[in-house]
Amino acid sequence: MTRTLAAVCTACLFLPVAGVSAQASLPGAEQQSVSVAAVGLDDPAKKEIAMKIVSSAENSSLDWRAQFKYIEDIGDGRGYTAGIIGFCSGTHDMLELVQAYTKRKPGNVLAKYLPALERVDGSDSHEGLDPNYTKDWKTAAKDKVFQDTQEAERDRVYFNPSVNRAKQDGLRTLGQFAYYDAIVMHGDGGDNTSFSNIRKRAMAKAKTPAQGGDETAYLNAFLDARVWAMKQEEAHSDTSRVDTAQRVFLKNGNFDLKTPLSWKVYGDSFSIK
Repeated sequence: MTRTLAAVCTACLFLPVAGVSAQASLPGAEQQSVSVAAVGLDDPAKKEIAMKIVSSAENSSLDWRAQFKYIEDIGDGRGYTAGIIGFCSGTHDMLELVQAYTKRKPGNVLAKYLPALERVDGSDSHEGLDPNYTKDWKTAAKDKVFQDTQEAERDRVYFNPSVNRAKQDGLRTLGQFAYYDAIVMHGDGGDNTSFSNIRKRAMAKAKTPAQGGDETAYLNAFLDARVWAMKQEEAHSDTSRVDTAQRVFLKNGNFDLKTPLSWKVYGDSFSIK
């Protein structure tokens, strides 16, 4: 839910990843058709699992659809954090979300906050948002148009770019999820803890399957790099969403995220039958 502030408040923040399609030609792309499972994280059933696992870490609940209305300042320097993927008023993605919502539904209850969202972008300020922004957000969250817009922006900015990148790297469903969870937390800016730089750090230790490497070895390297990135910021220093979730799936050889699944996050136990 919380992305590195410097990572996500620049314009065009996801272009290096989002501009590449899943069919793009990359070194080792020939191996991709062999190593990537026919059913990936973008399969509706697998995507539902991904949303639940992320929600277990972000909201301590598997009910990710209940989070459309969620909004609070968690004191991490990113202003308000809200919605199903933790859009933040200080990291540009909340601004883009409200812009997209207003394009779909002019005159909506949040449209009047666009000037304020532009001013506070890149900061933790609430100027122009208080005292009614949180109330109006919860009102908007009852609107199916706003719910659909949240899902569309989640997919455009986070889900699709990370899953496409993972497929290009020859990763199956678990690896695709590892990429998605990383981009949700860290964003994809230019700092050392961004998603792209976590991936580069991993690739310095192991080859991707698309490069002819072993999938287990590469995913261990990626998760090691992810843990390193998390420990660079106090708000992310609890690495259980990797240690007692993703590493458990990897240790079990569950590359396709087949159910049943059991894991722990921040001391809480979860399962999907």
